Amino acid sequence: MAKKRKADELLRGRFAGGLHPALDRINRSFEVDRRMWREDIEGSIAHAQMLGAKKVLSAAAVRRIVKGLKAVADEFEDGTFEPDPADEDIHMAVERRLIELIGDDGARLHTARSRNDQVATDLRLYLKHLSQRTIARIHDVQEALVRLAQRDGELVLPFYTHLQRAQPTLLGHVLLAYVEMLGQDVTGVTYVGEECPLGSGAGSGTSFPIDRRHTAKALGFKRPSPNSLEAVSSRRDAAMFTAGMAAAATTLSRLGADLVLWTSREFGFARLGDAVTTGSSIMPQKRNPDGAELLRAAATRVTGAMTRLFEIQRALPLGYAKDLQEDKAALFEAEDTLLQMLDVAEAMLGDIAFDGDRMHAAVTAPDGYVLATEVADWLVVRGVPFREAHEVVGRLVSVAEAHHIGIEDLPLEVFQQVHDAFDADVFEVLTPEGALAARKALGGPSPANLRRELRKWAGRLGL
Repeated sequence: MAKKRKADELLRGRFAGGLHPALDRINRSFEVDRRMWREDIEGSIAHAQMLGAKKVLSAAAVRRIVKGLKAVADEFEDGTFEPDPADEDIHMAVERRLIELIGDDGARLHTARSRNDQVATDLRLYLKHLSQRTIARIHDVQEALVRLAQRDGELVLPFYTHLQRAQPTLLGHVLLAYVEMLGQDVTGVTYVGEECPLGSGAGSGTSFPIDRRHTAKALGFKRPSPNSLEAVSSRRDAAMFTAGMAAAATTLSRLGADLVLWTSREFGFARLGDAVTTGSSIMPQKRNPDGAELLRAAATRVTGAMTRLFEIQRALPLGYAKDLQEDKAALFEAEDTLLQMLDVAEAMLGDIAFDGDRMHAAVTAPDGYVLATEVADWLVVRGVPFREAHEVVGRLVSVAEAHHIGIEDLPLEVFQQVHDAFDADVFEVLTPEGALAARKALGGPSPANLRRELRKWAGRLGL
């Protein structure tokens, strides 16, 4: 039976005395990376079984190691695992507990591996699992958006350029724009993880007769990483995955910005339910869209974490350096923030009511002139060059503004004074419904297009 040693003695064989408390504190990462216990144990089991298959360890030793690792996993699962104050990280905590449970064979587990390839493997396994969780939560938000579009999608409202009313659109077209953006974000958080670092050692492989293809296959990778130095030195996978999370957070921040505007008194397009709004400490009438505002702000934490992951590696000499320990804090902050944002977005989308009359009034307001482009297009269809048509309609807008009325309220004589191509048919496009029905080009907001896109997304999401 191996002598039971404290966790901080496992790595101190060549040092005299204990570690300085200040260095000990900054060096320790267990409270950060303990969430990777599943991946650490999964990788350790695959490593032990490979060592047994290659006769580096006896079959009996492998059985004891695997049984012991599963016992450690049970302790983590049921909350009974007791950290040692000296546990430096999740890897040493698992190994220390394994040795306590099974003795000498536990001390043999680390044969032919280093913490460098161990942590790189754990991280890539974690990214695989995180990818699945993140995609599922993005799909939940997409489903909430599609359900809203199915319910209220044919309500008419203006879309905006430069935050000025531009042209009429359908609410469903706006909501599906976010569904499309989140669909692109799914691509950014889809992690395949084709190469397995395990077996790369500290950076120069190992002299033991290991089978890296065995462990790669057992852990769900396509192949071993081809270069041991790259395998332990790079955190590109984590950085790029966090970039994908930052893109998704940015999409949610834009959704939050729209919800803030739509629920303001000035817009009045929507009202969030009581459970997803807050009050004021001094003004009893307030209904604050705090969740939507925090979607805007929280996104900066994810983009900040992404920046940290890239900056940790910038100008870092090739090989392992302790700088890389900071990778997980950045990744986990991005993870926690994005998943929280997705929860809040889904909650708000599930408790929102739209004011169709208020939105329609914003389209038909006489001072908005959101149908001006329809008049220009009408002229172009009749052979007027677009630039000429643009100028003509600009003059019509000036006349309407001078009389404080909409273009559609101008008499036909005024249209014909500005350009002789006008006839009474022009008034057919001077309604929001007429304008939208005409926008049948692929990707446009016509009701027919909306219904087709809703069928497509409902099928993709299994609604």
